[in-house]
Amino acid sequence: MEVSAISQLMDAHRIGQTGNVVTKKEGTGFDQLFQSMLNLVNETNDLTNKAEEEEIKYAAGQDNTLELMIAQNKANMSLSFTVAVRDSIIDAYKELMNMQF
Repeated sequence: MEVSAISQLMDAHRIGQTGNVVTKKEGTGFDQLFQSMLNLVNETNDLTNKAEEEEIKYAAGQDNTLELMIAQNKANMSLSFTVAVRDSIIDAYKELMNMQF
């Protein structure tokens, strides 16, 4: 995962929780946040595919248990993080929609 993408997502989450505006950097905004989320989803998909490949190799007797477990744990952790970020973004969106101007 890209460290900059994670920090931008965490900044967006902090804005939703505290109401304080984080200093904007050059090139940040909704488009950057959206691209970071797409990259996170693509990375999760790649790790899930890798875990499935390791399962096939293990079933064929070409791989050991340790490599299979590592691939599965990476995919599981990445999916859990992606779901947590998605839930935070949805919560922030709901808060914005409930604001009265």
